[in-house]
Amino acid sequence: MADARTASQGVEVRWQASALQVAGAAGPLALRHCQPVDQQVLGQVIIAAAVGVPQRFYTPLAQWLAAHGYAVTTFDYRGHAESLQRPLKQAQANLLDWAADCAAVAKHRRQHMPGVPLYWIGHSVGAQLPGIHSSHMPIDGMLAIASGSGYWRDNAPPTRRKVLLWWHVIAPVVTTLCGCFPGKKWGLVGDLPAGVVWQWRAWCMHPNYGIGVEGEVLRTAYAAARYPLHAFSVEDDEMMSWRSTASLVSWYRNCPQSMERLRMLEVPGRRIGHFGFFRAQMASCLWPRALAVLERWRCGESQLTPKGQPSAGTSSTFSKMARSTGAVDNQPGQGELFSENP
Repeated sequence: MADARTASQGVEVRWQASALQVAGAAGPLALRHCQPVDQQVLGQVIIAAAVGVPQRFYTPLAQWLAAHGYAVTTFDYRGHAESLQRPLKQAQANLLDWAADCAAVAKHRRQHMPGVPLYWIGHSVGAQLPGIHSSHMPIDGMLAIASGSGYWRDNAPPTRRKVLLWWHVIAPVVTTLCGCFPGKKWGLVGDLPAGVVWQWRAWCMHPNYGIGVEGEVLRTAYAAARYPLHAFSVEDDEMMSWRSTASLVSWYRNCPQSMERLRMLEVPGRRIGHFGFFRAQMASCLWPRALAVLERWRCGESQLTPKGQPSAGTSSTFSKMARSTGAVDNQPGQGELFSENP
């Protein structure tokens, strides 16, 4: 399909669009792939989007990583953005379907470059979904950015003040009347299939999020993951809290895992928020932190975890946390309940 070239960091990179057919989906997923033109590919990266965010929002980071030797793939979940094949109200999709999309994209990229390590960067829900299909996720590490569980009581204060209005009035009323959630025109979340909204609502109302609603099958699935997991918690995230990120990490209880706090004082304008990590102005201050994690994994290092959970007020920007094998997580969390047009 379409092939285009551009320069990033003085390195020529090539963009290519493709389509991936996924079992059970009404149409193919829209994929975009970027990699360096004249240098060796060191590793692969898949970037998975937050709820309601189109894959093109992640173009700047994808190009930057490609300029540093990585082949990067972005995609839109079924029934969303460029993967929407029919009127939104006719789109049949829920969060479990989106998890299947993640597994399909990972398997596709692994088959395309079988000898090259494959890493996952998940923004918000993009780090929740891979664990649902752990046995079908052939990845070598996951970097979770501004991600966490979705239990409403642990929302960051800006979201928590309005979340009950959202889940009890706005989302159900609009979805019922429209047969979908056409949120883009109101600057709320984005355009979502009804199935995604109803399942998301059910998960966010339960203290144990998706695991609490779907049951032991999800708990077992997350426990099956064995790849290293590193989570960036953003200090001024208006949606995700440190506690919610810790909850997310605990689901992946058999993964080598670590958490890192990104602080406002480290970036231009002293503002990151839920979406800011992916903006081009973070190329000099935050993106090298992500690259360092990928390079550490590529060189064969995974972060082992001592016991204990750091407090949100720790002065260190890098923290580790661990959960003993077989531990059961009852920790509630928080998720991105109100999105904004990035």
